[in-house]
Amino acid sequence: MTDGPTATRAFRVAYDGREYAGFQRQPHATTVEGTLLRALAEHGIVDRGDGPTHATPPGYAAAGRTDAGVSAVAQTVAFAAPEWLTPRAFNGHLPGSVRVWAAADVPDGLHATHDAVRRTYRYHLYAPVRDADGSRDRGDAGDSSGRRDADPDHAVDDDRVREALARLSGEHDFHNLTSDETGTVRDLSATATRAGDLLVVEVSADGFPRALVRRLVAAVRAVGRGTADLSLIDRLLDAEPVPGELGIGPAPPEPLVLWDVAYEGVSFAVDGEAAESARVAFGERYRDARHAAAATGAIRDRIAGTDTTG
Repeated sequence: MTDGPTATRAFRVAYDGREYAGFQRQPHATTVEGTLLRALAEHGIVDRGDGPTHATPPGYAAAGRTDAGVSAVAQTVAFAAPEWLTPRAFNGHLPGSVRVWAAADVPDGLHATHDAVRRTYRYHLYAPVRDADGSRDRGDAGDSSGRRDADPDHAVDDDRVREALARLSGEHDFHNLTSDETGTVRDLSATATRAGDLLVVEVSADGFPRALVRRLVAAVRAVGRGTADLSLIDRLLDAEPVPGELGIGPAPPEPLVLWDVAYEGVSFAVDGEAAESARVAFGERYRDARHAAAATGAIRDRIAGTDTTG
């Protein structure tokens, strides 16, 4: 383990969660936390173990345990770090899918999990606007050939979504939207912002029980599509457990991002070089995803244009 003076430092970590089995380290899976600890072992800061079983530095904790497929821009880990461990140095042993981009010196004893006062998630829901007549508002969404990418099954009424989110905001017992049996009472705020064909649902609270955000999104999506009434939200917030046929499963994890984690009196300094490295790395991953989407879109359009009447 590296000798020399240490101080408790918190690091902002961004990652593309699609290739990881969640944040928390697991004995036989590739996780974000295991990747971070392996980097610290390669830096000589912690003892090297087998696979994800590397030791943790003194005081180590993380702000949250995101599920498999969930990404982050401001996951936060804090621990006793040597003075030379800057974000750019940390990145020296990290893959492009995990980038540390900011840091803050924090009081000794700060616990990244327990001392977080607010966590914010953003879910990027593919949800074209629904016309007043119930069809999708296609706007200028056609391609250069003039084709329209109608997708009425995913279209939503923004006003209904926002009304559902308003009912979910405030202090409630969310036991019907999580599998957890404790810690289900939360003071939550939830809003939605339109960004083209995406509806960005932002949810903030002091903490979240298991899968709450994704189940919440699934519920408001059903209301927005008109497959459920607003009364569903009231029923989900009721003290009585919902029967199985009314249960809400979680929305897919990939559109979910841990967007921010706030700590009282802590201000993070952006490492310019590390932030640029993150911008480039995630830019490349974004382009790769767009290329893959373009290919599958072309296959869809080719089949849709095939004359099957003969």
